[in-house]
Amino acid sequence: MVDVGSKPDQHRIARAAGKITLQPGTLQLINENRMKKGDVLSAAEIAGIQAAKQTSRLIPLCHNIPLTRILVEASVEEDGVGVTSEVRCVGRTGVEMEALTAVSVALLTVYDMCKAVDKTMQIGGIRLLEKIKADTGTPGASEPIG
Repeated sequence: MVDVGSKPDQHRIARAAGKITLQPGTLQLINENRMKKGDVLSAAEIAGIQAAKQTSRLIPLCHNIPLTRILVEASVEEDGVGVTSEVRCVGRTGVEMEALTAVSVALLTVYDMCKAVDKTMQIGGIRLLEKIKADTGTPGASEPIG
């Protein structure tokens, strides 16, 4: 692990996104909450939150960070389900991995819940949208990605 002991505590925020493409019939089942495994969007959001909290256990050499906020939103789009996450902490290292893990596991949850009815699903576009860090007590400067 990288030594971050000499770094100051800062407010840190990371936002990530990704998507899973689905057949129109699958999207209709999700919209009507008729999937056999239950509410796909809610399950994906909860799975993403749980995953962000477990990132340091999943990814070698990743710091265990005390997170202050995790927001995961899954929504039906024209050709699939989009997932976004926002993770916050006050700490010495960023929360990019937590935000990316949240999106990845949320999308995998959609896949798992829909695999019985859709054999064409594709997960993609998982990316970091933004990371922000600021000294505690002062406004932060955004570092857009891409």
